[in-house]
Amino acid sequence: MPEYKAPLRDMHFVMDEVFNFAAGYEAYGLTDASPDLVSAVLEEASKFAGNVLAPLNRTGDEEGCHIENGEVTTPAGFKGAYQQYVDNGWSSMTGPTEYGGQGLPASLGLVVNEMVASANYSFSMYPGLSHGCAAAIRAHGTQEQKDLYLAKLTPGYWTGTMCLTEPHCGTDLGLIKTRALPQEDGSYKITGTKIFISCGEHDLAENIVHLVLAKLPDAPAGTKSISLFIVPKFLPDASGEKGERNSLVCGSLEHKMGIKASATCVMNFDDATGFLIGEVNKGLNCMFTMMNHARLGTGMQGLCHGEASYQSAVAYAKDRLQMRALSGPAFPDKPADPIIVHPDVRRMLLTMKSFNEGNRALAYYTSQLLDKAHYSKDAEERADAEDQLAFLTPICKAFMTETGLEVTILGQQVFGGHGYIREWGQEQQVRDCRIAGIYEGTNGIQALDLLGRKVLMSQGKLLRAFTKQVHKFCQANEGHETLGEYANKLSQLNAQWGEQVQKIAMRSMQNREEVGAASMDFLMYSGYVTLAFFWLKMAVGAQEKLSAGTSEEDFYKAKLATQEFYFKRLLPRAQAHLAALEAGADTLMQMTAEQF
Repeated sequence: MPEYKAPLRDMHFVMDEVFNFAAGYEAYGLTDASPDLVSAVLEEASKFAGNVLAPLNRTGDEEGCHIENGEVTTPAGFKGAYQQYVDNGWSSMTGPTEYGGQGLPASLGLVVNEMVASANYSFSMYPGLSHGCAAAIRAHGTQEQKDLYLAKLTPGYWTGTMCLTEPHCGTDLGLIKTRALPQEDGSYKITGTKIFISCGEHDLAENIVHLVLAKLPDAPAGTKSISLFIVPKFLPDASGEKGERNSLVCGSLEHKMGIKASATCVMNFDDATGFLIGEVNKGLNCMFTMMNHARLGTGMQGLCHGEASYQSAVAYAKDRLQMRALSGPAFPDKPADPIIVHPDVRRMLLTMKSFNEGNRALAYYTSQLLDKAHYSKDAEERADAEDQLAFLTPICKAFMTETGLEVTILGQQVFGGHGYIREWGQEQQVRDCRIAGIYEGTNGIQALDLLGRKVLMSQGKLLRAFTKQVHKFCQANEGHETLGEYANKLSQLNAQWGEQVQKIAMRSMQNREEVGAASMDFLMYSGYVTLAFFWLKMAVGAQEKLSAGTSEEDFYKAKLATQEFYFKRLLPRAQAHLAALEAGADTLMQMTAEQF
């Protein structure tokens, strides 16, 4: 059975040496997040992920969830693990102290979540959706709603969901049919069917708080007609505890390709009692608080499966004996050499390592922006963080899941035929990872959001804010003795990035299809350049350590070798995406539907 061990050394490298989390915590007055506490938290999270959650990953996949009379039971061991998760304070870690949280920074929570999700992604879905639900209520709920629901959601006694999709509509939420009828007491009766509801029903917590999109009877057409409602499984009583059962039920469980231990439900609401959150017809605005939280979490899914797959693949490549090295026997005392001596196996492993460590840097940088947006006392600094988050969120979600799937499949390929059978765990990783590019808005939708809304609609403002950082970093390192050539290469790509936006904007004035035609290649180009920026930052830091003298030469030399591999073997893909998007919309749109 595959094992997961949290990559604590690499996590600390990114947190401490690349982005200096400790300085940020000090600047924002987060004195509780001392270096000693952070180290202790990561060490304990590593033990919980490796010893409690990882052993349930395969058994949970094999057993799956069960449904009987609308009640869902999670696989053996999950309920006990969730109780440990709550009792150990992992659920409440980043929550507000006034509702039972520990008030620790979001960036630290993201690192812990990486461990939890890498060890057992199905399990991570249950608290993950709850955190997003709590964030939406915290941002848009009334004081009464916050006091009532956050006191239970924050410590994990209750869990949360978001109920968007319906059988006839996916991304086009303007088509939803779920209705909300106002009642004299200020509540609403919610009627409709929602599908693909992650963790919509389960036995882990005593109550489930659904956030449901629905339309009022007099609502206008389109997405501006949607309102958001809190619809709990059990209505809270006068003391805020679980009260009478609401009129909603899980109609069935979806039969899925992967993440089978996560209950994906069809939820039927039949005159269920709900409560408006936020303004009437502004529900989508409220839900985006939760959706953006979920999109960052989904981006992490690519990294998490990639990391778990890489750990198994490296161990296997060092142990599996097959053929001799092309230059002659590397281990003459053995009947054959381990496959890690073969160039193509190293190509796969280095590709995995490059994407995993680059994506980790991207994710951790984004988590710092969450801290800045929440805790900074400088309005301009908060606004800058929000702008960068808006720009980077679709890149995190789409690029990290596209490359995460590639990494996970490469891990399976390293195993050869053994990667295709269940015993080694790689086929489950591939199945589990596949959903990440689909849900929370498909990657094509993320690409359209990035190029259309975040870049073009801001007239390039959000892109320029990021490329300005890259430009300054390249300028500072263009004369670097060993890394200057890479700084110059990144500088060229960074300039191309902005130039291409202008070209797309000009073409779209003649043909509006140009934006959609260019969007996915633009997003992938953006992802490759973004990771190049973070890889160069990591390489500069590693070189400084080596120049100063260190007892960890192997660690830092590996960083430099992986950075070189990324720039020379993977970054050239960016130019291919550039050439593809420059081909224009005609290559996609000239055929009629009948010609397909």
